[in-house]
Amino acid sequence: MSHKKEDLLIAAERLFYAHGFHAIGLKAIVQEAGVALMTLYNHFDSKEELILEILNRREETYYTFLEKVCTKETGSIERKLALGHLLWLKQNPSNGCMFLRAKEEFENEASSLIVQKAQSHKENLLHFFESQGLSRANSIQLSLLLEGSTSLAEIMNLDEIENALLSMVACIK
Repeated sequence: MSHKKEDLLIAAERLFYAHGFHAIGLKAIVQEAGVALMTLYNHFDSKEELILEILNRREETYYTFLEKVCTKETGSIERKLALGHLLWLKQNPSNGCMFLRAKEEFENEASSLIVQKAQSHKENLLHFFESQGLSRANSIQLSLLLEGSTSLAEIMNLDEIENALLSMVACIK
């Protein structure tokens, strides 16, 4: 991947996550990335294509991050995944779930690939948990807990969330 494309993706993800997808135009992204508008169009045919690449990339980064944490932690797989998610929340600005935010912003656009990606991400998350050895039911339970912790991280202290989450994860059977 070219350095300029990487700069565009980093800038766009940061801006979209902080301000929303519709609120940020392509000019703001190229200005933040320090590249020309034509450079953006050399890499992406549309804003939708850019958003989809950001969502795909974020999903992959999140799963890789969780897998890495799981290899270092001890305890049940549910606990390892919860610890990984908490560490993700601590290392990233807390502005809710980027996928749900995308779904909310684009849900009124007929056949939006962005909405489809957001929906598939939630199903992919369950499959990811299942690939780590959890049953479907336990994957849903863990997903509910992690989604809730993401929401609460916007308004609460992460230490409180961590204690509650780890306590609840211990109850998954």
